[in-house]
Amino acid sequence: MGVMFSREHILSAFSAAAPIMLGYVAIGLPCGILSNTIGLNPLQVFLLCALLYSGAGQFMICNMFLAGSSVASITASVSLVNTRQMLYAASFAPTCEKTPRWLAALFAASVTDESYGVNTQHFAEGNWSVDRALMVNLFSQSSWTISNVVGCAVGAAVAIPVNIAAFAMTAIFICLLVTQKFTSANIIAMAVAALGVYVCKAAGLTGPAILIGAVAGVVCAMAFALTVGKRGATTANAPAAVGAAAEGARSADVAAEVPSTEAVPMEDAVGEGERR
Repeated sequence: MGVMFSREHILSAFSAAAPIMLGYVAIGLPCGILSNTIGLNPLQVFLLCALLYSGAGQFMICNMFLAGSSVASITASVSLVNTRQMLYAASFAPTCEKTPRWLAALFAASVTDESYGVNTQHFAEGNWSVDRALMVNLFSQSSWTISNVVGCAVGAAVAIPVNIAAFAMTAIFICLLVTQKFTSANIIAMAVAALGVYVCKAAGLTGPAILIGAVAGVVCAMAFALTVGKRGATTANAPAAVGAAAEGARSADVAAEVPSTEAVPMEDAVGEGERR
């Protein structure tokens, strides 16, 4: 699986990333507007998108700042929300085994929920490479960054209700969910992950809900596969199970939120801005 940043690879990566990029415009503009309300300028928003690149984190930073939370509280909350990235990186490890370390590191660091679903599907279909997957990530990040900067620059002049952004985000994850390969193990992963998210939210564990739900989905799917199939097949299907669980958990998370045009409290910020 060589590194080939060719015109063909760039075009195929852009085609795969296009739906994500369009969705990020709908989510990024309100996030940029919200960033403007707490006093961030376009340069600061650009740096935040480039270095943090977390929709959930950026929405949470703004809302927790407005709520008067401390820097330590904001840092801990954002870090907890993003712990699910460990699942994504781990599932791609076999794929990046023969990839240069710098490329694998950059690819793992730029994965989001949506790009993870798209790349997992393409890797499962075959004829996909890490360099194309990286470009999907970078195209998506570019769309998110530009949308945030534009939203911040325009500020309150752009009246885009947050509920529209929430609907766009929900639609993205539902689309990614239904494009998963519907094997028995994947269906179990989706169902258990979604149930785990709802249970966590009902118990007040909003922050780690996605991580707990996704882990529960993967564990149950792998346990099911071990009882009905061979260990080798289970290992080969592990990335698909992780992807199905992640999309199931994320879809349940955004579906469980109630959109609001007001500044949302900390526990609701995850559902409004989650991407990475």
